[in-house]
Amino acid sequence: MDYRIRTSRDEDAALLPAIERSAGESFRLLPELAWIADAGVAGVDFHRRLIERGSHWLAEDADGQPVGFLAAERCADELHIAELSIAQAHQQQGLGRRLLERAVTYAHASHCRALTLTTFCDVPWNAPFYARLGFQRLTWQEAGERLRSILGHEQEIGFAADSRCAMRLVL
Repeated sequence: MDYRIRTSRDEDAALLPAIERSAGESFRLLPELAWIADAGVAGVDFHRRLIERGSHWLAEDADGQPVGFLAAERCADELHIAELSIAQAHQQQGLGRRLLERAVTYAHASHCRALTLTTFCDVPWNAPFYARLGFQRLTWQEAGERLRSILGHEQEIGFAADSRCAMRLVL
C-alpha cells in the first residue's frame, strides 16, 4: 500500500484519538499490558496544541485517510516524542520509521541536539524498535530531571517502575 507522511493540520486532530486507540489494541497480545487497550488516549486539545507548533506529523493511506501520527514537543534544545501511534491494520509497514525520520528532519532544521522519548523497555515495538533506529536507553541519572519527571508521572498512572525507560537519539 502507498502511504504519505505530511505535517498534521488542525482538522486532523479529531481523528487522532481513534488511531491511538487502534494502536493500543496491539497490547492485548501482552497479558500484563492488555489493560492499555482500554486506557484513555491523548485528547484532541493535546493534538491541536502540537499541530499549532508544527511538531506533529500524519501518515495517510493512498485514499488520504489518516492511519498514524507522531506528536512531538520542543523542550529546550531537544525534541520530545510524546506519542507515536499507527492504526493496528497499518502496522508493520514502516510508517513508524518514516514518521521518526520526519521528526529527525524537523529536529535538525530546528537546531535540536537530540530526540527523546519514554517507552516500554521490553515490548518489541517499543524500546527495541527505537534502539534499532539509534536511540540509546538512558540510566536514571542520564535521563535528567525532565525525563525522570515523565517516568514518575507514568508510574503514578499505573505503569510498573521497571517497565518504562527513557531514550535519546543524539543528532
